Amino acid sequence: MTPRRTGRRPGNPDTRQAILAAARTTFAERGFDAASIRVIAAAAGVDPALVHHYFGSKEELFRATVEIPLDPAELLPVVLAGGVDGVGERLVRTFLGVWDSPAGKAAVALLRSAVNNDWTARLLREFLVTQVLRRVLDHLDVPPAELPLRGSLVATQMVGLAMMRYVIRLEPVASADPETLVRAIGPTVQRYLTGDLPG
Repeated sequence: MTPRRTGRRPGNPDTRQAILAAARTTFAERGFDAASIRVIAAAAGVDPALVHHYFGSKEELFRATVEIPLDPAELLPVVLAGGVDGVGERLVRTFLGVWDSPAGKAAVALLRSAVNNDWTARLLREFLVTQVLRRVLDHLDVPPAELPLRGSLVATQMVGLAMMRYVIRLEPVASADPETLVRAIGPTVQRYLTGDLPG
């Protein structure tokens, strides 16, 4: 007589999708920081080792959930190189480089979806805060109490730029040379990152 399996799913083609579905819900409901591999595995009905097998780290699982084709950790050293001066321009330049590349199509699709879908909006918000903005701000000499406002202000510029250039395609922003936009928007992002805040 064959022994019965426990309630966990074996590694099969459906397992990856079950993990992604559980991760999507968990990240959206709890946020990136409070979501754990163990909680996601339990929601998917699999052993935590299978989550690591399919996705590696929690960061990699989160990127797969949000369907971001690039790892911000690989791009941010370019943004942070050279210290505080010019970090706003380097952030805008790197951002445009990603969105103008073939990977930008997936980013545009994600942004369009976030406008119409609350779950996607939550995931995109978590991605921006935990994987991009926090990593940039952690390298700047900024009081911790100011981090949420500074990060949100930077997000208004970056997401607004993405909407106007790639979704709404407002001219002349849509067809502007990237360096023109870097020079125009970079100083504003720099001010949000390191300048004085009102009040």
